[in-house]
Amino acid sequence: MLIGELSRRTEVSPRLLRYYGEQGLLPSTRNSNGYRVYGEDALVRVCQIRRLLAAGLTTEVIAGALGCVDGPEARLDPCPQLVSLLHGELAAMDERIDAMRRQRGSLARYLSGQA
Repeated sequence: MLIGELSRRTEVSPRLLRYYGEQGLLPSTRNSNGYRVYGEDALVRVCQIRRLLAAGLTTEVIAGALGCVDGPEARLDPCPQLVSLLHGELAAMDERIDAMRRQRGSLARYLSGQA
């Protein structure tokens, strides 16, 4: 299928689909006139990418995770490398949340005149 059809069927813009391709997440081939052509499996792959992005993963992390993802629900096969990677991502996310809580507390103190 061409990028327009994939876009319609997944409700993801062609621009994002091209970006996923540039990031190595969504393979395509080119037909004789240079248009991108995707297989039917691209529908599931786009769903997987979207779900992993919604979980807060970067495209770089997703590129490493896609080999351990199964089905349109993006169920993860617990590959040891992936488990390690996701534990690292979770720890980094926890650190960012803690930093934001501290920043929020500081800002709230300024607003209440206690800073």
